[in-house]
Amino acid sequence: MNLEGTLMVVDDDPNILLMVKRVFEDPAVDCITCESGTECLDLAGRVNPDVVFLDLAMPGLDGFEVLRELRRRDASLPVVIITAFGELDSAVRAVHEGAYDLLTKPLDLQRLRIVARHALAMRTMTLRLASTEKPAGDGDKPARILGRHPAMVELFKMIGAASAPGNRSTVLVAGETGVGKDLVARAIHDASPERGEPFVTIQCAGVPETLIENELFGHERGAFTDAGPAKAGRVETAGQGTLFLDEVGELSPLVQTKILRLLETREFERLGGRETRHARCRFMAATNKDLAVAVLQRRFREDLFFRLKVVTIHVPPLHARREDIPILVDCFLDRIGRALGHPLFLAPSALALLQAYDFPGNVRELLHMLEQAATLARGSVILPEHLPDIPAAGVPAQPALPIVSPRLDEARRHVLELFEKRFVEDTLRQTGGNVTAAAQRAGVHRQHFQRLMQRHAVESRLFRDT
Repeated sequence: MNLEGTLMVVDDDPNILLMVKRVFEDPAVDCITCESGTECLDLAGRVNPDVVFLDLAMPGLDGFEVLRELRRRDASLPVVIITAFGELDSAVRAVHEGAYDLLTKPLDLQRLRIVARHALAMRTMTLRLASTEKPAGDGDKPARILGRHPAMVELFKMIGAASAPGNRSTVLVAGETGVGKDLVARAIHDASPERGEPFVTIQCAGVPETLIENELFGHERGAFTDAGPAKAGRVETAGQGTLFLDEVGELSPLVQTKILRLLETREFERLGGRETRHARCRFMAATNKDLAVAVLQRRFREDLFFRLKVVTIHVPPLHARREDIPILVDCFLDRIGRALGHPLFLAPSALALLQAYDFPGNVRELLHMLEQAATLARGSVILPEHLPDIPAAGVPAQPALPIVSPRLDEARRHVLELFEKRFVEDTLRQTGGNVTAAAQRAGVHRQHFQRLMQRHAVESRLFRDT
């Protein structure tokens, strides 16, 4: 692997530590393992690691405290964050606090090696140049976006960079309908130093051309028939916060010209007014269209396109990150279940159908599908027949749950036991046999999940990657 240096791996799961240690069995690599943040800080002061792989979810000392202390001691030390669920909250905060990179569980061993190689190369170069520069950042809770696919990890890093202190560049968020472009824009705002300022959205496709100027810039009394009292537009309302132009590709040529002038000069006048006002907000835009193609077709101004895409963030469609579907399902079912007043569970056969579906409506379609299924289920367990419009072609059918007794209570108990066993097996299969990660996915303590495994004679080793 052409690696050389000292790696430190911090995780409370012995299986993770053993796996990583085996990956880096190399005479030139000294791989040190720790099971707690306290042990990490104690050892790091003595062995001076070149790269640290740090799990955030550990008992005792918080992972962010460990990250901050390691960065305080040595700002050039690459710290790679390991997270079980790839939540945006943790990812953006880690980027802001100086994390070198992000990895999600179950660990991709090839990516683990690549990240280690790059981090060691950077460390070697940094030490060689004896750099004393200490970058620092800060961040807080942005909007909730979930995913552990590598494309989502890159998205989290882009959000972290776009929301860093001092970055007020215009951002263009591109992606298919329903992927959550508005959440990305909101996440950048909420993670930025301006998070206390307004976040103002204007739906470019939903406002008629004759009214959109009034919506953007406002008007003075008597500016037009029935104008009424003077009114501030969205640009003024945004203050020093963010103005988000959703579906910007739907703007008419006339309004495109107005927006271009606003971006170039940051000046505008209310309708019917003569006073020049200054836009203090940051501009973000979103589109589900390929604006480069629209430019070639002369449907979108090229100069406006370049003004908007100073920072371009592409949000991946759901069919390109199918491994994130179980994470999203867990999140949505928890939300829907709270609203309905009872817990919801998805049968493994139903999950298999969802993971085989292409979701042209992306995350939004998945949410609506689960909301409808929860209504049809009239109970806690969502089965395949409760899912609307899911093509079953190519998906192996799960065997029907047998009814072993004419008595309702006995039959229900048996069916629930079968479901519970399948749930435990399916969760372990998705986490590669990692019991800690499986328990976290299931929303229970590790000890409780282990008792479920014992009750149903399920062994984690059967689901580990070989």
